[in-house]
Amino acid sequence: MHVVLGVGGGIAAYKAAELVRALQTRGHQVQVVMTQAAQEFVRPLTFSALTGQRVITGLWPQDSDPGELSSAVEHIAVAQQSEVLIVAPATADLVAKFATGLADDFLSTLYLAFTGTTILAAAMNTAMWQHPATRQNLDTLRTRGCLIVEPDEGWLACGTLGAGRLPDPVRIAEYLDSVTHHKRDLEGEVVLVTAGPTQEPIDPVRYISNRSSGKMGYAIAEAAAHRGARVILVSGPVKIAPPHSVETIQVRTAHEMRTAVMEHLAEATIIIKAAAVADYFVSEIPKQKLKKTATRLSLELDPTPDILAEVGQRKGDRLLIGFAAETQNLMEEARRKMASKNCDMVVANLVNQDGLGFESDQNEVEIITRAGQRTHVGPADKTEIAEKILDQVASLHLSLRV
Repeated sequence: MHVVLGVGGGIAAYKAAELVRALQTRGHQVQVVMTQAAQEFVRPLTFSALTGQRVITGLWPQDSDPGELSSAVEHIAVAQQSEVLIVAPATADLVAKFATGLADDFLSTLYLAFTGTTILAAAMNTAMWQHPATRQNLDTLRTRGCLIVEPDEGWLACGTLGAGRLPDPVRIAEYLDSVTHHKRDLEGEVVLVTAGPTQEPIDPVRYISNRSSGKMGYAIAEAAAHRGARVILVSGPVKIAPPHSVETIQVRTAHEMRTAVMEHLAEATIIIKAAAVADYFVSEIPKQKLKKTATRLSLELDPTPDILAEVGQRKGDRLLIGFAAETQNLMEEARRKMASKNCDMVVANLVNQDGLGFESDQNEVEIITRAGQRTHVGPADKTEIAEKILDQVASLHLSLRV
C-alpha cells in the first residue's frame, strides 16, 4: 500500500522516523511530507535515507533542486497515487488547518485533494489537547471521515503529565492495518445501529436522561459503512454530526427509538444496540412547567419498553449485539443480559472508570459471545474499539452462515 506520511512540527516529529520503519516492515511504501515547522525538529535527510525517496518540504521548487518535480500541482499527483494519508504528529495547528480547510503549505493542500483514508495521530500539550477549539476541530474531522488515534498519557516534553504523547509508532502502524485489511467484509449486509441516550420529559422543559454521548454507536456506524454495509443509525439526542453514507434517524424518547427500530427491523441483517436507553419515563406529563416550591417533589415513573428484549424475541436469523454498561459485576451482568435478551454477542464496559466510557473518546470493553468467547479491548480510542467489535461481528456472522 502506498502511504503518505505527513510530519507535523512538534517534538514528537523524531518518532515519525520509527513510524516509517514500522510501516515498511508491514510492506507499505512511504512518501514523507514535512511541514516547515517539522524541519526545525528533524532534517528531511533522515526520512530521505529511510525511504529512498525525496522528501516533499514545500509547494515550490527549492534553489538546491530546481530540476526536480516540485510544483503547485504536485499535491494532486501525490493524492491520486496514494491510498492512505497518516499525519504524525498531528499537531493542534494541523488539526485546526484541516478542520477549517486552510491550505497554505503542501501538507494542508494535499489533505484537501486527498480522497483516501486519513489517519491523524495526535500529539500536543495536554491543555491544547483538551481545549474546546481542538475538541471541536477533532469532532469536525471525525464527521468528515478522518480517523483519530488518541494520544498516549505520560510525561510530556513541556514537563507536564497528561494526555498528549504521540502514540507508539507500532500501534499507529497496526491501526492502519486494522482499518484497511477487512474493509469490505460487511458488504451486502444491512446494519441497524442505535446510539446515544434518550430523553424522557417530566414537564415541557425538563427531562430525565443519562451521560451517553453517542460516540461509541456513531463510531460503529461509520466503521460498518466503511466495511461496505448499508447502515441505518437510530440516534438519540447527541452533539455529533451524522457520519457520511449512513442513513440517520433522529429520535428523542425510548418509545420513539422503539418505533424507529421496529420499522427497520425487517431490513436489517445485523442489529447493534449501542444506545443507552432510559429505563423509566413519566407517563403523564403536565402541560405546564412544574414550579419550584419548598416541598419535596415525587415523580411516578413507569418502565420504558425493553427494545433489546423485544428485538431478541423477533430477531429470527439476524445477528443481535447488545451493550452492557455496568458499575460492578461486569461479566456476570453481561452474561445475564445475553441470556435474558437473546443476544448473540454483548459488549460490556465499566462506566465508573475515570476517562473511559460515557462522554469520553476512549473506552475499555469486554466482548463476549454466546459460544463463550471473550475478547478484551482497550483502553483505546472508540474508533479502534469499533473496528475490533466489527471484527468479531463479521467473524460471528460468517460462522452462523456456514
